[in-house]
Amino acid sequence: MTTLTETSVAGNDDQREADDKMMIALDVDGTLVDHDGHMSVPVREAAQAVVAAGHEVMIATGRSLNATLPIIEHIGIENGYAVCSNGGVTLRLDAGLADGYQVLHKATFDPGPALRALRKRLPSAKYALEDADGNFLATERFQDASFGVEAIGVDFQTMLEATAVRVVVFSSENTPEEFNSAIRHIGLSGVTYSVGWTAWLDIAAAGVSKASALELLRGRLNIEAHRTVAIGDGRNDIEMLTWARRGVAMGQAPAEVIAAADEVTHSVFDDGAAHVLRSLLA
Repeated sequence: MTTLTETSVAGNDDQREADDKMMIALDVDGTLVDHDGHMSVPVREAAQAVVAAGHEVMIATGRSLNATLPIIEHIGIENGYAVCSNGGVTLRLDAGLADGYQVLHKATFDPGPALRALRKRLPSAKYALEDADGNFLATERFQDASFGVEAIGVDFQTMLEATAVRVVVFSSENTPEEFNSAIRHIGLSGVTYSVGWTAWLDIAAAGVSKASALELLRGRLNIEAHRTVAIGDGRNDIEMLTWARRGVAMGQAPAEVIAAADEVTHSVFDDGAAHVLRSLLA
């Protein structure tokens, strides 16, 4: 593994030939924006420059669709693709469409078995679920900026009967280590999951991750595997970082995320993503 500290910037053409185009996957929270949701000017300008250079730049985030769209707009992606809900939703972006996008794919699953098992082990946790229609159902007035919409309060039985794209579990009373212990004890099956910085658990359909969605897009775009780059900081980025030929972990990432990466850049507070993005402007 190498540590990325300084980069150089070279001129670029406005258009890229197909065999010169790179596929660049960017996490949002902790990568493009800090934990207050702020994107610095250097990061925004570097991202906009890589988009303008003609590469296939795509957001790959745990955020749901409506919370992802402002980031896409902020860095100037008008046409292309995006991965939301940790791979559960894939978008095609097209400025000519009425909404500016269309949903290409949603990976849904039955959340009942996982929710029942988790509630037995984590009875005080809060639960939220993104359904197939893009609504968020939640218990105990659970709301988070990553949902992108106002959550609808429901009872637990209603959540059990829904069709899910994404399930979120949060507890202020448990550490991430306790969450991991609970998951190991439960032995979740039929789903993909990742534990966040806090006692936060994201669950998707079995086999679904940012990496699985990105690989489908790579095939659709006919981009060679060696021309892939990914930048991320969370445990939900591990598969994506190992999928990319050049996987870059943010400086503040947990040890297991750094171990999965090829390089480590500066932290989000020191514009680490900007350093990596500028290195691609050659």
